[in-house]
Amino acid sequence: MKRFLTSVVLAAGLLSATTAAFADPLKLGVSAGPYGEILEFTSKLAAKEGIESKVIEFTDWNMLNAALQDGSIDANNFQHQPFLDNQVKQRNYDIVSVAKSVVVPMGIYAKKVQKLDELKSGATVSIPNDPTNAARALFLLAKAGLIGLKPDAGISTTIADIASNPKNVKFVELDAAQLPRSLDDVDASVITLNYAVLAGLEPTKALVLEDDQSKWHLVWAVRKDRAEDPAIKRFIALYRSPEVRQFIQTRFNGTIIPTW
Repeated sequence: MKRFLTSVVLAAGLLSATTAAFADPLKLGVSAGPYGEILEFTSKLAAKEGIESKVIEFTDWNMLNAALQDGSIDANNFQHQPFLDNQVKQRNYDIVSVAKSVVVPMGIYAKKVQKLDELKSGATVSIPNDPTNAARALFLLAKAGLIGLKPDAGISTTIADIASNPKNVKFVELDAAQLPRSLDDVDASVITLNYAVLAGLEPTKALVLEDDQSKWHLVWAVRKDRAEDPAIKRFIALYRSPEVRQFIQTRFNGTIIPTW
């Protein structure tokens, strides 16, 4: 009986410690759009384990890492590794990635043509103006055969690295959020999925869409001093669960691709 009572006390102590570790609600930053839906679904799973969380949507990508750095949020899930690397380098953030998230395919959209090969000589194509997504857009255009890139082109590729441009395409660089609206003025645009969905565009109707081999998968990011936080680690483990994978596949019909 004494041993049994000791076990009960120890178990109660462990439960109390776990509850204390998860006492403060996690503040999770995400860009507006489908990413937030996935986090909200995960939050319901986490709540069953006593992990309270609040999903905070941002419309400005640049604010997400700033908020993480200053402690306004505990983790974010919106960016791919090249974008994070660039922000850390430029702004000296103390932020690291701790897990892969999903591939959110960038696509080439158009209102004036039904196929990419219908673009006429001198056509205009809008792409994101931030360095990492601009490179990503150029790689997608190269994969589609519209342009050719230099052999040594990498994640810092720019328009200057275009080696061949048979249709003499003219590029317009815009803020990512402005790209869907540019479709009335350009012949095609390379748009990330979250902004495409917010604008009512149908990803399955994109002229070209990235696949699961994209190097630009999203990551979970935290400050270095929170990398081993048990609540954050458990929330991410739940995010990368079969239940969330099934939700993503059902809700987004293959337009968002889990990495697990």
